[in-house]
Amino acid sequence: MTMLKDPSVKYRPFQPINLPDRQWPSRTITQAPRWLSTDLRDGNQALIDPMGAEKKNRFFDLLVKVGLKEIEVGFPAAGATEFDFIRGLVDSNRIPEDVLVQVLTQSREDLIKTSFESLAGVHAAIVHLYNAVSPLWRQVVFGLEMPQIKEIAVNGAKVLRDQAARFPQTKWHFEYSPETFSTAELDFSLECCEAVMDVLKPTPEHPIILNLPATVEAATPNIYADQIEYFCRNLPNRDSAVISLHTHNDRGTGVAAAELGLMAGADRVEGCLFGNGERTGNCCLVTVGLNLYTQGVDPGLDFSDIDEVISTVEYCNQLKVAERHPYGGELVFTAFSGSHQDAIKKGFAAQETRNDQLWAVPYLPIDPADLGRSYEAVIRVNSQSGKGGFAWVLEQDQGLKLPKRMQAHFSKHVQELADQLGRELQAGDIWDVFRKAYRQDGGRFELQDYEETKAPDGSRVFAGKIAVDGQVQSVSGRGNGLLSSVVATLQDAFGLGLEIRDYSEHALSGGSDAKAAAYVECVTPDGRTIWGVGVDEDVATAGVRAVLSAANAI
Repeated sequence: MTMLKDPSVKYRPFQPINLPDRQWPSRTITQAPRWLSTDLRDGNQALIDPMGAEKKNRFFDLLVKVGLKEIEVGFPAAGATEFDFIRGLVDSNRIPEDVLVQVLTQSREDLIKTSFESLAGVHAAIVHLYNAVSPLWRQVVFGLEMPQIKEIAVNGAKVLRDQAARFPQTKWHFEYSPETFSTAELDFSLECCEAVMDVLKPTPEHPIILNLPATVEAATPNIYADQIEYFCRNLPNRDSAVISLHTHNDRGTGVAAAELGLMAGADRVEGCLFGNGERTGNCCLVTVGLNLYTQGVDPGLDFSDIDEVISTVEYCNQLKVAERHPYGGELVFTAFSGSHQDAIKKGFAAQETRNDQLWAVPYLPIDPADLGRSYEAVIRVNSQSGKGGFAWVLEQDQGLKLPKRMQAHFSKHVQELADQLGRELQAGDIWDVFRKAYRQDGGRFELQDYEETKAPDGSRVFAGKIAVDGQVQSVSGRGNGLLSSVVATLQDAFGLGLEIRDYSEHALSGGSDAKAAAYVECVTPDGRTIWGVGVDEDVATAGVRAVLSAANAI
């Protein structure tokens, strides 16, 4: 079977919501929502090999450390593993006082009772009740009509109410989901939620959580936002309800749907770290949280060591976080393209001169350092890279800040190596080719010792010992400065004609053991341009070594 030439014979577009005066498009998110992690429940049931107790406990500790205050810890009626894990959390007093754990249950009396028993003795908890309400589920899965579906919800709410009364020492919170909300009739979802509220009688001081899930993402995220705004506008006693979003990623827009849903009036976001979940996954809490952070809003979640978070998630889920996953992926802060590298390098240079803390670096919407990442991997070099790329790597790895024209000169050596190897170049590769290109491991001329004196006529005299092909010779020359006297020495003693076109220097590090780097651009009598580099504790000696480095290139 192949894709249809006319898919409209098999698929129908999702109908838009009649909301001509929608308000959400002009709103912005100015504060963090309430967050619920579903990693231990929704995320766990999506794994090939579900987590055991050890991994669940490790994941729970991570969620608490990150700052999650509401954590769905499981589906206790699903089996002994789930039930025992939840009881273990309660019995060992591992749930912090400021953390609400949540359990999920279908709207069946026996399952609800098991859910309460799993939490008996906990200081506070959320019991999350759900039943599917959309036409496809009503007609195909259950074979029930609307009144019967609503009755399931009402009966479940009554059991919630009665079971909570059996455990008065716990502060109970209730959540209800008209599951498959995103593909259901809005007015029927409202009707079911109102009926549940009539039973549980929430108040502004003790509200119910109404979860409006995109159980299957079936439309563009703006339609989901319209659904949320319509629901919020038409729900009686809106101040007695927390509107929660549980988006899936079937169309690849789970994060966008959650953000637009918040703009449409929702209060809470449910999801998983890095978006693990059924099919294409749940909303990624890391992405939504750090999206807020880059807009100047404190998400209330701490991803200061994102690599530790990734390491734990990958261990527990046995799923790799993709290299290009927003914020967390190994390559998301890395540029290989030459033009990108040049812009980033200039951005970092400009950032150092700013008088405020505002972040403004091209291609980097967030400072990698805020997530515990170093700058070393921001620019990496392959055959697509430009001179700014390897220059950045040399600066980060060796402290060398090559002059711009020298970058162009060295780029030919780097490009040749990249084409030859056909892979990404590591810092060690670039340093090796640099040392070879500029004779940093020795050459025909090697400085042994020297002294500089001032002649009566004001000129400078270089008198030194230079090893020439391993044989030490005493040589001297005169010029109007130290470097020109070294050039004169090379001409007088060895017949080497060099003209210094440009010179620059900088410190490599601070402190008593600081070194300096010097760079010289020279022209030979036949018009060739050659470069030399010298490094030494003494800046003047670094300049001498740079001239000899250039001489070694002739």
